[in-house]
Amino acid sequence: MRFVSIASGSSGNCIYTGTEESHILIDAGISAKRIEQGLNEVGLKTSELDGICITHEHSDHVKGLGVLARKYEVPIYATEGTLNEIKKIKGLGEYPEELLHPILPDTEFALGDLTVKPFHIDHDAADPVAYRIQSGNKSVAVATDLGHFNQYTVDHLLDLDAVLLESNHDLRMLETGPYPYYLKRRIMGDFGHLSNENAGRLLNCILSGRLKHILLGHLSKENNIPELAYETVRLEIDMGDCPYHADDFHLAVAKRDEMSEIISL
Repeated sequence: MRFVSIASGSSGNCIYTGTEESHILIDAGISAKRIEQGLNEVGLKTSELDGICITHEHSDHVKGLGVLARKYEVPIYATEGTLNEIKKIKGLGEYPEELLHPILPDTEFALGDLTVKPFHIDHDAADPVAYRIQSGNKSVAVATDLGHFNQYTVDHLLDLDAVLLESNHDLRMLETGPYPYYLKRRIMGDFGHLSNENAGRLLNCILSGRLKHILLGHLSKENNIPELAYETVRLEIDMGDCPYHADDFHLAVAKRDEMSEIISL
């Protein structure tokens, strides 16, 4: 099983995971051209995709969807609420609506030899989800756009081999930055985004001897710095109650304009 971030950040998100037989994307929030280039670097053609799983309808998660659907007729999976919002986005252009497949949170579905389990997240979108993907005894997850986390979130992120987790903003940068007050409140609210500190606290709840690869993703361009996210999360892990230390894991920041290294499980 392989896992790689093609792009992750407030300006666009697209994650690939798959096996020798099956290949999926989590979100398509960058141009189709960049997605194609990323897949080529993994040794794949876009036409080999078995599906695109969409977390929610915001543009940084669906920007390239229309072109991929028209050009390659890749099936698209999302909750009904998300699909209804996607249909309203005129910028995606025309594409075959029969490619849209509704899914339910906490209900698994199969794409080839991959088992995909969507689970609910709190974000200011119609019906957003995160995804856990399993093949054989290997499991990965993509969890971004979390306003907050609770035991339900933790339960769905236990016993992973790799995870891409949101580390969106530094609280001090956000509080003192140029955003208007209402936007700061939205980002910090229960339906906004996870801070660096909260990303570290969530990791403390899910760390295990099995989890070897952690990618911090969906960083804000205006309210975060990769080095700050990395060091803050490391500190939260090292200072937390869990028996693990940051050096026990491969921890890296997924970049907005570069692919991460390919994680092979």
